[in-house]
Amino acid sequence: MKVIFRGIGKLFGWIGKGINILRQVLTNLLFFVVIGAWLFIFNESSKEPELPEKAALVLDIAGPIVEQRSPVNTFDTLAGNALGQPPVQETVLFDVVETLRTAATDDRITGLVLNLKNMQETSLTKMRYIAKAIEEFKQTGKPVVAIGEHYKQSQYYLSSYADTVFMAPDGGVMLQGYGTYSLYYKTLLEKLNVNTHVFRVGTYKSFVEPYTLDGMSDAAREANGVWLNQLWDAYTSDVANNRQIETSVMTPELDQLIEQFKAVDGDWAQLNLSQGMVDELLSRPALRQRLIDLFGDNNEHSFNQISYYDYQPTLNDPMTSQDGDALDPEAEIQHIAVVVASGAIMDGPQKQGNVGGDTTAALLRNARYDDSVKAVVLRVDSPGGSAFASEVIRNEVVALKEAGKPVVVSMSSVAASGGYWIAASADKIMAQPTTITGSIGIFAIMTTFEKGLEKMGVYSDGVGTTPFAGVGVTRELPEGVAELFQISIENGYQRFINLVSQSRDMTLAQTDKVAQGRVWTGQDALKLGLVDALGDFDDAVASAVELANIGDNYQLEWMAQPLTPFELFMKDISGQAKLWVTEAMWGSVPTALQPVSQQVVTDLTTLGNFNDPKGQYAFCINCLNIEK
Repeated sequence: MKVIFRGIGKLFGWIGKGINILRQVLTNLLFFVVIGAWLFIFNESSKEPELPEKAALVLDIAGPIVEQRSPVNTFDTLAGNALGQPPVQETVLFDVVETLRTAATDDRITGLVLNLKNMQETSLTKMRYIAKAIEEFKQTGKPVVAIGEHYKQSQYYLSSYADTVFMAPDGGVMLQGYGTYSLYYKTLLEKLNVNTHVFRVGTYKSFVEPYTLDGMSDAAREANGVWLNQLWDAYTSDVANNRQIETSVMTPELDQLIEQFKAVDGDWAQLNLSQGMVDELLSRPALRQRLIDLFGDNNEHSFNQISYYDYQPTLNDPMTSQDGDALDPEAEIQHIAVVVASGAIMDGPQKQGNVGGDTTAALLRNARYDDSVKAVVLRVDSPGGSAFASEVIRNEVVALKEAGKPVVVSMSSVAASGGYWIAASADKIMAQPTTITGSIGIFAIMTTFEKGLEKMGVYSDGVGTTPFAGVGVTRELPEGVAELFQISIENGYQRFINLVSQSRDMTLAQTDKVAQGRVWTGQDALKLGLVDALGDFDDAVASAVELANIGDNYQLEWMAQPLTPFELFMKDISGQAKLWVTEAMWGSVPTALQPVSQQVVTDLTTLGNFNDPKGQYAFCINCLNIEK
């Protein structure tokens, strides 16, 4: 019997050793596959693109247009791919504008082709800045054409700036207008026996509505309708001016649109052509030949061209000023620091993509101690977040002013709630007419699960030395503690409107009237005294130069977090590598499921970004959920 057991033991020992060897072989094999893939990508991406003697620049923007590129996290990317999340190829707004401006004066570039089929929906404010650069390009006399088979709303907006807009005979221009929609979880939370405790100040502070209502409140619907209509009016006015058509073409009544559709036998492309929204309908072969006729044959059955992502202009010449003129090498070079605050405002240090209270404050502090920096442009593209972190950042803005360095805020698409908090004390606030700002209010939200636990037979009980000892998600929130939370929120709101009142030279009554959590466009904010002037990033830089009283001998210094050597390596690799693998993986996810899943992920991510030490937030939810 002992021999039998000994034999069985040896057998299992051999099996264990075999499994261990197999595990090591597979691990090493996987390691070499990953290394081989990276080496292949690096080898392919390191090849310098060849620019023909003459070529058209193809503006083939892919993915979202951002103020600042997010850091690359390889493990998160791989995990996202495994879960079916889309690959993200970010395109920096300022890179696009500078590239277009460089191409305009580059004799090798013979024209501009707008091929925007892979560009994601983008805010009107960002698109207007790109459109400005396209207009500057057109002033050189070089042709600008737009090509597309189907045009989504943002894609068509930029395409409308072209001299000629081509579309496929089976294509169409899809304009949906603007809207803000959220998922509402009140009934779901009730069914799950989850108690939602809300503390807020502001009639229009609607962040908490998805958790306390089953639909948008009347006050929120009224306020949101105002700024949404202003955005749509701006969109249609710009396009109508570009295409020399009436704005009514883009805003027909449904009955009228049905009649127009019947008149062309349901041919959407013919309808767009008759409306003047496109100039000509061309098949792919016909379009290719038209472009060859315009820009020349590249001997590869296409036209002479270079992609935006392959075009490598000299954008950061150290001896060039912001307007492109050569700097005087004998004179002292002065800097205008640019600090970008893009994303949700969170407490502590954060990576790019969110606004870390400590991180952004450190960048502002570095600018304050840098003797070459004479002024600061704070670029804000944020719906807000942590009230505490917002105040940490604002304190550094005040310190810069006290140090004699002017601070000019340049508002991008959104500078609302906490985004306005960090801007309020600047020397000058500049917004664009379509900027979403205001939302001056504050709230806190807390969920407890005692009912659900009790239903499952789980109870929480004990003894503590203070009324706060047992406060948590497993116990009912005591009425007195809830009252203390509300008093604290009211105090936070008073602090918010007080700092706005003092910074903007308004009475408390005036500030409270325009606050209450209400969202405003930049054009309304100017009338209400919340901003000083309307203008884009270029105007903000010019204003900073004027306030600092420096001449043209200056450069922009983009303040950024220092990257580790590994992060620099990953940034270089990811910035050049093609995304064909991840694109193929994302293509397997059913398209119909993507909008709902992405909305749920967005809601969960937003809640996950809430880390204020006191649980107080100045955040604008509707500023995030704008549908184009």
